[in-house]
Amino acid sequence: MGLIQDIEKASSRTENFDFNVGDSVEVGYRIKEGDKERIQVFAGTVIAIKGAGVRKTFIVRRIVQGGGVERTFILHSPRVASIVVTRRGTVRRAKLYYLRDRVGKATKVKEKIVASAEKKAAAEKKARKSSAKSAEAQG
Repeated sequence: MGLIQDIEKASSRTENFDFNVGDSVEVGYRIKEGDKERIQVFAGTVIAIKGAGVRKTFIVRRIVQGGGVERTFILHSPRVASIVVTRRGTVRRAKLYYLRDRVGKATKVKEKIVASAEKKAAAEKKARKSSAKSAEAQG
């Protein structure tokens, strides 16, 4: 590997954040005030993800007092303490810049319905029981 790749590998984060454009996230960002440090949460919708590797950034948008606020975060920055996905969104675009022109409820992104593994397992178990009962009734 080259020198640049070695430096990028050393400064990249090991944890894998699983979020996409359209998801509602809460980003915990380290803020330094004087000699104290605290974590401030910025919650909103991811409207864009850009770059690759260490240079990967994402833009989060939220509405505050009727006005839109956007903030760009560097994914591998040590200042980003946590990223928590609160809601998965289903979108058909890579960039949601059109949300900037929308007001009120029109800024909502449709929620992605994801069946959990537990629900799938329960449905399969119920299907097996009903097929076993129908086999007993026939035989």
